[in-house]
Parts: sequence; structure tokens; C-alpha cells
Amino acid sequence: MRVLIVEDEPYLAEAVRDGLRLAAIAADIAGDGDTALELLSVNTYDIAVLDRDIPGPSGDEIAERIVASRSGMPILMLTAADRIDDKASGFELGADDYLTKPFDLRELVLRLRALDRRRAHNRPPVREIAGLRLDPFRREVYRDGRYVALTRKQFAVLEVLVAAEGGVISAEELLERAWDGNADPFTNAVRITVSALRKRLGEPGIIATVPGVGYRIEAAGGGGDRG
Repeated sequence: MRVLIVEDEPYLAEAVRDGLRLAAIAADIAGDGDTALELLSVNTYDIAVLDRDIPGPSGDEIAERIVASRSGMPILMLTAADRIDDKASGFELGADDYLTKPFDLRELVLRLRALDRRRAHNRPPVREIAGLRLDPFRREVYRDGRYVALTRKQFAVLEVLVAAEGGVISAEELLERAWDGNADPFTNAVRITVSALRKRLGEPGIIATVPGVGYRIEAAGGGGDRG
């Protein structure tokens, strides 16, 4: 298990990290919101441990970003805010568990392991079509056994297409499901992303364009209209 500790008190963060390592739990530390977002963008974590009151984007904002990403990453809020209203607002933001300071490290370990077990039971299925193997949990894609490195947006688009199992997905639906609510409905982002995704997946092409309708995965491979 690998967790991200978002905590601006260095001594506490380091003590938690060292204690988790003794329990065979790998941990990285972010002392502020900007660092947390950067680490989340480049690493895969099983659980995020968030202090709510941190410099930069707050723990609440980090929680909202994690939930919006639909990564399924559990969130444990670790904070001194111990009123019932504080806890209620934390859960409303998307926290899966809430532990107040001061706390016993053994309890934190137990709660993390419980969250990890729950996460394992809720893992989405690995999908396979047309030589593609897409693992939503690990966020990995393989084509004919070859690992394909994708950006987050490319992965999100491919995930929607693969889940359709050869069905046609319109550009509007891709925009709705793979972008946030601020996306311009007249943008050409979908076309650009699909084009880049085709290049990453290589030949023969398996993402077909259905003129005037949308896109689909060619179950037999080999392409169709590449427009």
C-alpha cells in the first residue's frame, strides 16, 4: 500500500511516515496543497491522508479534486477539527474516514488497512477488447501486450470508448464524461484528444469515426474512417 500524507506540520508528518513504514505502508509527504496536487499528478496512491488546514489549496480542495478525478482513491481526513459539524462537512466533501488529532498511530494503521480492503473489493473490472487491455484501477493500458503510456485525458476518453464495447459514443458524450463542467461545448478538444490517442495506440487503427455520429472501438481492429 502507498499513501500520500498531506500535512503541514513537518515533525508530525515525518513521524506518521516513519510509523507507517514500520507497518509496511509506503508513504510520501506533501507539506502544502500545491505539492499535494503535483504528487497526485505524477504518482499513483492507494489512499490520501489529508489535513484540512494546509497552505495553498486546502485539504478540502484536495479532497474535491480527488473525488472529481473519479480515481476511486479513498480519503482519510486527519485533522484537529473535531466538532460533529466538521466531521459532517468532511464526509460531505467525499472523505471515507475521519480521524482527529491527537491520535494513536496504531489506529491510523488499522483504519488505512480497512480502507484498503474496502477499495480492493470495489475495484472496477479489467476490460479487454480488440487487443486492448484496460485496467481502470491501475490506470494502465496494454495493446497486444505492449504497455501504452497515456495522459489522464486520453485514458479517460479510452475508458469511455472501451466500456461501450463497440458501441458508438458521440463527441458530446465524451465531452460530458471525460471533461469537467467548465468545458466549452464547441471546443475541438475531443477531436484533438482522439487523434492523439490513435497515435499512442499505434497501427492498425482501432478507433473508428462514425461520420456525423461519434466514435467507437473497432472490435476486429483495422480502423474505419480516421477523421
